[in-house]
Amino acid sequence: MKKHIISALVENKSGVLAHMVGLFSARGFNIDSLAVGETEDPQFSRITMVVAGDEQILEQVRKQLQRLVNVVKVQDFSGTAAVERDLVLVRVSAAPAKRREVMELAQVFRARIVDVGHSDVMIEVVGKEDKVQALLGLLARYGIVEMARTGRIALARSSRG
Repeated sequence: MKKHIISALVENKSGVLAHMVGLFSARGFNIDSLAVGETEDPQFSRITMVVAGDEQILEQVRKQLQRLVNVVKVQDFSGTAAVERDLVLVRVSAAPAKRREVMELAQVFRARIVDVGHSDVMIEVVGKEDKVQALLGLLARYGIVEMARTGRIALARSSRG
């Protein structure tokens, strides 16, 4: 099944997220990732969801989302030029003997070391999902102690012309 990145500009009011998630769950869609935050205008929030599903059913859900009172705009970034990012904080075992290796690996992926403990380091990585997954795969051999992810966010690219 194809993954879709659905972005909705919504009024910043309580209950809006619950209504949106309810539409997806009522149709059996699992939400792979979910990110919500204020926009440049504090009256609005942007909700970005990644879901895998059948094209026809997803089209129905998009139309139903647009009918919700508090939804201003719904956009599916599948097949569109968009910039998408995922943010991960990951704590990795890094005994002093292995610390330099872990730090160099992070540097190759343009990740940042944001905290250092006696036996671990915390790394911040931002990028497309494949980059993030590649780094996490390599860090796994050192031992991932803890991890938090934002979920993907996306915006359409500007038109050039």
